[in-house]
Amino acid sequence: MRLQGTQKTAAITVGTVLVMGALAWASVPFYNWFCRVTGFGGTTGVSTAGADHVLDETIKIRFDGSLDKNMPWTFKPVEREIELKIGETGLAFYEAYNPTDRPVAGQASYNVTPYEAGGFFTKIDCFCFTEQVLQPGERVQMPVTFYVDPEIVEDRDAKYVHTITLSYTFYEIDLPETHAALATEGDTVYNE
Repeated sequence: MRLQGTQKTAAITVGTVLVMGALAWASVPFYNWFCRVTGFGGTTGVSTAGADHVLDETIKIRFDGSLDKNMPWTFKPVEREIELKIGETGLAFYEAYNPTDRPVAGQASYNVTPYEAGGFFTKIDCFCFTEQVLQPGERVQMPVTFYVDPEIVEDRDAKYVHTITLSYTFYEIDLPETHAALATEGDTVYNE
C-alpha cells in the first residue's frame, strides 16, 4: 500500500512540474500576442501600408536606443526627435556598429511610451522584424518606417499624447546557422 502512495505522489509531482513548465513556455508567446493585439505595454501595431488619411495636427516622435549589458555593439538613433502630422508616414534611422573582431548577431526588442499610444503607433517596416548580423568593424544605418494612426485623437486617454517615444534595446543572439558555419570555416565572407 505504501508503495502505491509513493508512486501516486511522484506521478502528481511530475505532472505538476510538466504542467507548470508548459504554462511558463506558453506564457511568453501568449503575452506577446496579447500586447500586439491590445497595444498593452507600449507594443506597436504593424501594417503593410500607410494611414488612410493625414490630419493637420502634429505629434513629436522621440527615438531612444540602448543595448543589453552583454551586447558589444554601439547603437543609437541618427535623429533624436522628429515632428510629423498624425497619419503621415515617417522614416527614421538607427545606427549600429560592431567594434569586435567577430560577426555578432542581434535582435531588437522595442516599446512605445506613453503606453496608451502603443496601439496607435504603427510600423510599416522595421529592422526589428528580423535578426541583424554585423561583420567585424561594420557600421550600418537601419530604417524604421511608421505612422501614428489618426484614431489617436478620438481615444479617451491617448488624445492627450503630444510626444511619443520609440525605444529599442538590442540583445546579442546566436549567429544564424549560415553565418555560424561560415565563421567556423574561417571564411571571410559572411554575407549571403
